[in-house]
Amino acid sequence: MPEEKKTVKAPHSLILENRRALTATGVSNVDSFDEQTIVAYTDLGQLIIRGSKLQINKLNIETGELTLNGDISSMSYSETQLKGGFLSRLFK
Repeated sequence: MPEEKKTVKAPHSLILENRRALTATGVSNVDSFDEQTIVAYTDLGQLIIRGSKLQINKLNIETGELTLNGDISSMSYSETQLKGGFLSRLFK
């Protein structure tokens, strides 16, 4: 009888300090980033962080930890995580 794999959702939290430093846990991947936008995936959906002078200090996919700094102006979630790559999202 085959073993069933149980997917355990990592706890997700955001800690924002003075709108300059952000620590996020439960991050499974970072799709794209530049100085104005960082797009990260969590079990709760896509997290979009906007601001200026954004820099990723630490990204550890194994522990799900992301730390960044810069001038953070907004954080928002989209619907659930999209399946597939860039082209499948582009031609959807």
